[in-house]
Amino acid sequence: MSPLPFRQQAAAPRLPAHYRLQTDPDPSGGDINTLLLSCGEPSQPVERWALALSRSLWQLSIIDERDSSLVGFIRATSDLALNANLWNLAARPGQDQNSIINVLVHHSLARLKKELPGCSISISAPAIAFDGLKKQGFMMDPGGIRAMGLRLR
Repeated sequence: MSPLPFRQQAAAPRLPAHYRLQTDPDPSGGDINTLLLSCGEPSQPVERWALALSRSLWQLSIIDERDSSLVGFIRATSDLALNANLWNLAARPGQDQNSIINVLVHHSLARLKKELPGCSISISAPAIAFDGLKKQGFMMDPGGIRAMGLRLR
């Protein structure tokens, strides 16, 4: 049996010069909402972000050092046994968007592989990330499984 593609990751993709990857401190809910809105994604009530981040295993942020703005974000949750989930993958639109997405996904998979070996990993991602995710070993609807979501209002 051949190993899963994400277990054989290539060298970490590089961020363009003026960006930095960080895990601490958590970005503010307002900064996350600003990033999501720039990507055409819906925002969430600011106070809910603090709760979401407190219930997450971790988050990764990419900061533009020129203006300290949040340009990339992803967070992880897990049952710490069988499943890990990556949420809110976002990268500010522009020429560096694919690089930012690739860095976030690569570092997230490397961290999950180390911290939760053997867990299945799912990801909620925008369509722009699909090609890069396939290269990382993700499959669209594996085995006919369809994911569905319900937004509670």
